[in-house]
Amino acid sequence: MSEQPPPDLEELRQLAAGAPERIAATSSTDELSDLETQLVGRASLVAAARRSLGSIEDPKERGATGKAINDVAVSIQAALDERKSALASAERDAALANDAVDVTLPGKAPLRGTHHVIQSTMDEIVDIFVALGYDVASGPEAETAFYNFDALNIPETHPSRLESDTLYLDYGDEAEEVLLRTHTSPMQARYMEEHQPPAYVVVPGRVFRADAVDATHAPVFHQIEGLAVDDGITLGDLKGTLAHFAKEFFGPGTEVKFIPHYFPFTEPSAEMHAYTNGRWIELLGCGMVNPAVFEHVGYDPDAVTGFAFGMGVERMAMVRHGITDLRTLLDSDRRVLEQYK
Repeated sequence: MSEQPPPDLEELRQLAAGAPERIAATSSTDELSDLETQLVGRASLVAAARRSLGSIEDPKERGATGKAINDVAVSIQAALDERKSALASAERDAALANDAVDVTLPGKAPLRGTHHVIQSTMDEIVDIFVALGYDVASGPEAETAFYNFDALNIPETHPSRLESDTLYLDYGDEAEEVLLRTHTSPMQARYMEEHQPPAYVVVPGRVFRADAVDATHAPVFHQIEGLAVDDGITLGDLKGTLAHFAKEFFGPGTEVKFIPHYFPFTEPSAEMHAYTNGRWIELLGCGMVNPAVFEHVGYDPDAVTGFAFGMGVERMAMVRHGITDLRTLLDSDRRVLEQYK
């Protein structure tokens, strides 16, 4: 086999110099495709020059020549691609002008919506307890002082009953105080009034407090209340149930601990903390139902026991996603909300 002569760089430069004019003169994508084959195809001068690189013995010279060939090929291909785009656009416009409906064009899919991260978090928490056999209930957001406070063993002297903490509603001459509920706990009493034990229920919903908006507070937020009443329920049942919830929500390796606390409607009471994101974080309040609450709703405190718990939905979402500012969840910026789909 005879050796191929080295590439003629001058001939390649002349090819590159004349290519733009030849490319601009094409009037269709088919004509341009034929020209592309002539300029950079397998039988083109560029391809032949690349094949003859092996005849250059000096590595430095071979590298420099290869780069020169490649520069010519890239410049020609760029011009071809630009002309191809222009011709394709013109041909498409002409086809659309002749045919009002072009069924070959791809359709425009509508944007798909999704639940807000607060709603999806609330739904997931509820689903965990529904899987354990709990019912789901809802109650009024405009609540009476009896159900919001008295039925839950919250005395009249408790600071949460002050107007600085609670939003009261003006109902004219109504004898009983009406307010925007400060927690979903009133449904404990309402549910037990309408159902005989055993009672297993979770109550998701909005609650309202006289708080200014900052990184950890808002006047309107969401809670999930839980109540379990049956024969012989113990503090161990409470701890086991909530530990199971934490593992389902945050992951199977989640550790929890219970720290004694005070709530008027439970005794004993505790805060549940979980170890997540490298530290212990308070998640929710809980405890055994205070016998006084059973007496308010007509249950026999000697015949049944139970436990209750309440958690903030926004807090659960913030802990899971590592959000440090509650206002992020209230922002209507899609760039923020789409991160939590």
